[in-house]
Amino acid sequence: MECVRIFPLKGLTSFQHRQLWQAQQEAARVWNQCKDAHLQARIEHLKWPQRTELQQVTKGLYALHSQSVQMICHAFLSNVEATRELRKSGFKIRYPYKTKLFYPLLWPAQAVKLTANRVILPMGRGREKLVLKLKLPAGAGACKLVYAEGYELHVTYYVEEAQPPEPGYKAAVDLGEIHQAAVSTDTGKALVVSGRGIRTLKRDRAKALGEIAKKRSRCKPGSRRRKKLNRAARKVSQRAKRRIRDLRHKGTRKVIDFCLAEGVDQLYVGNPHGVRQKRAGRKHNQRMSNWEYGKDIQYLKDKSKQAGIHCFTGTERGTSSQCPECQHRQKPKGRQWVCRACGFCGHRDVVGSVNMHPIAFDAKIGFPTNITYLRPGPISRRRSSSLDTGQSCLVRLRQQPQNEPGQQSCLSKAKTSTTSQESFVRSGPTSCIC
Repeated sequence: MECVRIFPLKGLTSFQHRQLWQAQQEAARVWNQCKDAHLQARIEHLKWPQRTELQQVTKGLYALHSQSVQMICHAFLSNVEATRELRKSGFKIRYPYKTKLFYPLLWPAQAVKLTANRVILPMGRGREKLVLKLKLPAGAGACKLVYAEGYELHVTYYVEEAQPPEPGYKAAVDLGEIHQAAVSTDTGKALVVSGRGIRTLKRDRAKALGEIAKKRSRCKPGSRRRKKLNRAARKVSQRAKRRIRDLRHKGTRKVIDFCLAEGVDQLYVGNPHGVRQKRAGRKHNQRMSNWEYGKDIQYLKDKSKQAGIHCFTGTERGTSSQCPECQHRQKPKGRQWVCRACGFCGHRDVVGSVNMHPIAFDAKIGFPTNITYLRPGPISRRRSSSLDTGQSCLVRLRQQPQNEPGQQSCLSKAKTSTTSQESFVRSGPTSCIC
């Protein structure tokens, strides 16, 4: 199966930056020509252009590698096909219509040349090749160069699929916002992966963007100050996006590792799309809008396929409001699900996961007796040197108990020693200062 790894490109020269900037503009012109040709065919009710027609129209007209131009045409047709399928499913979505200024650069596997610690990407006949100092994994294939507040190289590589594990148990996953995933198996065990770290990153991002927007509102359009704030906002957004993506990958990886340890060969993931459609106030709607459950589903599918586990999705309607013991229905409140009819008490998200087993596998299971709680990964925060933030190394000195009268505190001793050292340096000979 195909997987993608992202490599940030640091240390590019000014010539390489200018080369990539111009190449992405040229790639956008290829996309725009494909878009215009497809739009003209739709307006005149003609046969839509396919791969052969688009490649003939764009051949030899752009300052790019010939296979890069072909890959852009293929990407455009894939976009059209995906739009057609979504429109059949009832989604109101338009065919490609926007005029792009930049577009990512694409290279197929046969155009990429790999050496020991170098990646050589052709830029077209008569133009200097792009040489990157990277060590790619074995089996690397097609490459895609993207700008996200800094250039990144997305590399496709192939991974062999594992054999299905034995003896073949079943598992169901209940996705959530507070808890990223709650997994229950028919072995009597369950796993809950926290999603509070992801919520923290989103909240910090929203606060930072709000502060930047407040400062930007006082600037004139086009001013240097406004441009600096725009760059700061993009930097904050991209950094939060990378950290959230990292936690999502780590959380879904813990789910798959748990399934492998329990011998699961079938994994059911409930699709909570109906929950997002409900309108429950401005703040709740914002939380639901920021909930990226579609990425969790896709990550689980990809990782389970690599592990040899059959993963499929379906409805989760009514699973969070039904008691797993007596089937009594009620509106849940709090993190513990307490049944008013039989007195059952259990974790709210695990209850939803347990109730998915009759829907997915037509088999009722008992409530797990062993529940493991995990975090997807640590969240690093930038340290501050201010005493009032609680992150400075001098806070411990400030929090020490008061000394007896006449004694000197550690903090004052540190200040005194610093002052004496400064005075010694200032009073020393000129040769020592130099």
